[in-house]
Amino acid sequence: MATSHKPNPTPVPAEGSKALAWIDARFPLSATWRAHISEYYAPKNFNFWYMFGSLALLVLVIQIVTGIFLVMHYKPDANLAFASVEYIMRDVPWGWLVRYMHSTGASAFFIVVYLHMLKSLLYGSYRKPRELLWLFGVAIFLSLMAEAFFGYLLPWGQMSFWGAQVIVNLFGAIPFIGPDLSLWIRGDYVVSDATLNRFFSFHVIAIPLVLVGLVFAHIIALHEVGSNNPDGIEIKANKDANGIPMDGIPFHPYYTVHDIFGVSIFLIVFTAVVFFAPEMGGYFLEFNNFIPADPLKTPPHIAPVWYFTPFYSILRATTSQFMYWLAAGTAAYVALLILKSRLAGFWKIVALAVGVAAIIGMFVFDAKFWGVVLMGVSVLILGGLPWLDHSPARSIRYRPTWHKYVYLLFGVCFLILGYLGILPPTETRTLVSQICTFVYFGFFLLMPWWSTMGSFKPVPSRVTFQPH
Repeated sequence: MATSHKPNPTPVPAEGSKALAWIDARFPLSATWRAHISEYYAPKNFNFWYMFGSLALLVLVIQIVTGIFLVMHYKPDANLAFASVEYIMRDVPWGWLVRYMHSTGASAFFIVVYLHMLKSLLYGSYRKPRELLWLFGVAIFLSLMAEAFFGYLLPWGQMSFWGAQVIVNLFGAIPFIGPDLSLWIRGDYVVSDATLNRFFSFHVIAIPLVLVGLVFAHIIALHEVGSNNPDGIEIKANKDANGIPMDGIPFHPYYTVHDIFGVSIFLIVFTAVVFFAPEMGGYFLEFNNFIPADPLKTPPHIAPVWYFTPFYSILRATTSQFMYWLAAGTAAYVALLILKSRLAGFWKIVALAVGVAAIIGMFVFDAKFWGVVLMGVSVLILGGLPWLDHSPARSIRYRPTWHKYVYLLFGVCFLILGYLGILPPTETRTLVSQICTFVYFGFFLLMPWWSTMGSFKPVPSRVTFQPH
């Protein structure tokens, strides 16, 4: 008996698949997922240093979410601000947790970003073709500093008030426009309700928008040029027949799981601090900031939060006596540029003119002005790293061994500057700060020479990888 064969029915796509197809026809959701997650090939030899980028994104989300809940109850009014923070801490359900998550998150953000920048420094992640990626990162760091500064005033405690007063007054040291600039920033002749309102606006609206935009640009630039790796080797240089890097693996699921492990460790430490030591001995939340702002009572010692103190130490180190050493250092550096650099003749003349103008200015304008200049340059100089580092090897792994001690000396001096910035100044502390300031700037300004010196190890053509 013959059997009839019926054609197999066309499979009906699941509802989820139909919904995804409907979205993809109108928005490139699947294409974006593939391009930036599942089919984005990252080097297979990432180590724990490469977790800090994802952790920075996590902390940004924590800050935005907790900030939204804090704004629901905070009053940007000089007469009500401190009381509204107390209200959040005492009367709003779980308000104390949200506030401590936000304050701890501010310090966690800088810890994670500093470590992320250290990784880039060690492995040369700012080198070609990642110059723009690095510049976006420096812009994120500057925006983060601005965001932290504007937010620091909002609790309206003693240290918030006087810290803002001191920092804003620094702009008054700028010749000609300084006093008017300070007045414009404050919105009044002293830090007042007008200052609080404009700082609140910048902290809650303006800077977060800039920060989120820069983070988005940073990620897009990263995925355009590809991630660096501990060997400093371009994995795109070795591809298989399908155009896939032979030393690359998909970001998902390999590094998503990798980062989830890092996030778990981070959250354990983060919650331990939030629940057991949110003030962190006065480093995360100063004790003076639990006292309402009093314009008539100056605290005995005013210092910024710990993440600003390395640059604040550079400001304080710039005394009138230090100016002579600074002038001598500038003259020596200009001579080095003229005699030992590969600059064209025109640029040597420019360097000479700028150096002479700077030295003359050091004796025309007071030390306070130059302290502000050095404090600003100490941050902005980070943006010049891609053009200052001339090393034939990107990664510290293949550089001469003594290069590691140069990085170590720089790191120790940075930590010393940070610690001294918290303490009241003395003659000895000022002298140590001045020495560390010279080391800090020398690390960057002399990099075109020392980064090329020594015997370099051969760089392999493929990444080195040990399964773990």
